Amino acid sequence: MKQVSLYLFCLLFSFMVFSQENIISEEILIMNDSVKLPGTLTYNKDLKSQSLAIFIHGSGNVDRNGNQAGVNIKANYIKELADSLNARGIAFYRYDKRSATEENLRFMMKDLNFDRFVDDANLAVNNFKDDKRFSSITLIGHSQGSLVAMLAAQKNVDKYVSLAGISEDMGSFIINSYKQVSQEMSDMTKEQVNELKETGTIENVDPALAHLFSKPNQRFFITWMAYNPSEEIIKLNMPVLILNGTKDLQVKVKEAEKLHVAKPDSELVLIENMNHVLKDIEKDENNMKSYFSPDYPLSSKLVNTIEAFIKK
Repeated sequence: MKQVSLYLFCLLFSFMVFSQENIISEEILIMNDSVKLPGTLTYNKDLKSQSLAIFIHGSGNVDRNGNQAGVNIKANYIKELADSLNARGIAFYRYDKRSATEENLRFMMKDLNFDRFVDDANLAVNNFKDDKRFSSITLIGHSQGSLVAMLAAQKNVDKYVSLAGISEDMGSFIINSYKQVSQEMSDMTKEQVNELKETGTIENVDPALAHLFSKPNQRFFITWMAYNPSEEIIKLNMPVLILNGTKDLQVKVKEAEKLHVAKPDSELVLIENMNHVLKDIEKDENNMKSYFSPDYPLSSKLVNTIEAFIKK
């Protein structure tokens, strides 16, 4: 019996090594005018045809691996998802968000506009839409990227995945989020958001909201708040998968449920114990710790669910 177990273990180990050896990695630089979007494509060289997943990141200066300099986030979740799906025969493209690269900042400051993220995603899709190595393209949008991918998916995309995406415009989401802090904070936020929507500026930003509504950020928020995800998701004429983790501290499961109500023919999966950086969290005290270390395991149910959806 021990010999049989040892044989099976060796066979499995050989297969895993063989699979890793079959993964090709290509560095690809996409330009959006002067903005550089370096990225990595990984795929199985022995498969004549395979599906391609393109990952669209969340808010902040997120790089292609899912890490953020400055705030010391090192969860590495995007790369781990890429590796996991590559092992299942699915190609994966991930790129540095324009805000992740310091040399892009001088160009970004001249045009702080949410739509530029959508332009970047469209360029990524267009780069692969005629690539004969790939049989289909699935956009996976995470957090802020859920809306970005939702808008980009309206052309040249076969399937769409919302991963921890919100269901309402960003202004309303912020107002409702602050209700968890206090009604006073929520009311103050509502007043400032309404002023921004109505006049295009906030004359006197409350110090408690300065991190959100500083003068440079105001132009960006106007373009972001112009979209309501529950309205945009209806426009998608393709298979839609909506995912959210039950341990997500930033985007609650009710957001996914509301998106599903807006798009009843979508598939909704709530993943037990998954947090915002896609890790499987058993102990609550490890939730935030997982943002700063790659050592916490990626949710296996996440990988299984995305694989099944893409291959369906």
